[in-house]
Amino acid sequence: MTTKEIATKLANYCREGQWEPAQKEFYAEDVISIEPYATDDFEKETRGLKNILAKGEKFQNMVEEMHSLEVGEPIVAENSFAFVMTMDVTMKGKGRMKMPELCVYTLRDGKVISEQFFM
Repeated sequence: MTTKEIATKLANYCREGQWEPAQKEFYAEDVISIEPYATDDFEKETRGLKNILAKGEKFQNMVEEMHSLEVGEPIVAENSFAFVMTMDVTMKGKGRMKMPELCVYTLRDGKVISEQFFM
């Protein structure tokens, strides 16, 4: 599968809010996830597919209501791609917020080895 095909499929999974199936299909076991900064809820870096799946489950459990989710078209290079994702979400105990971020992915051997988010 080409980088463009992986980028398109991953973006489509994200548009449907299907992060776990995307991660299970496209992420390497040794993948790293990098947030813009550490928070009380999440470390700046999460390493390993198992830990990233747990991070996603934790995030989903923090969501009270997803009002909208928009994912732009991927911009593709040889072994990397990026797209903008914007969530309008109400988080339990934290209220409603709009969360736009640039999502950047790096591939090795057809698998995501890093994801990094920029606000």
